[in-house]
Amino acid sequence: MATTVGTEDRITDLVTNLILLERDAIAAYESTISRLSDPILAAQVEAFRQDHLQHLDVLNEIAAETGAEAPLEGDMKQMLTTGKVALAGLLGDSTILKAMRTNEEDTVTAYERASTHADALPKSVAFFRKALADEQRHRDWMIGASETA
Repeated sequence: MATTVGTEDRITDLVTNLILLERDAIAAYESTISRLSDPILAAQVEAFRQDHLQHLDVLNEIAAETGAEAPLEGDMKQMLTTGKVALAGLLGDSTILKAMRTNEEDTVTAYERASTHADALPKSVAFFRKALADEQRHRDWMIGASETA
């Protein structure tokens, strides 16, 4: 399911939805780490989870600056992101990483859109671009690792 995050008219709505997206991603990463059988893969996935935690910290700062709501939990999409991983876990590490790649596609799309949002402050745009680069790196690693796992 493709994300709509990044299509919001108001920056406050964008920031709130990015926070939800990051919370959902963190939950999916935690689910992935617990299901991977290869400890080397799990360690890399944990490093990516740390990137998402850092993104969440910055987004919470942006929320405070813009007056956006900063949800403390993910939303119903979390069931989709973690559910894909749980089902994939029945088929092994390669399938788990392929499921995570689809989650990363959503975060890449969201940050691509956010980096060009009309109401984003220059500081926010710089962060959105950095997060986009992180997400592209995560996605590219997931693609490669799923082919060799």
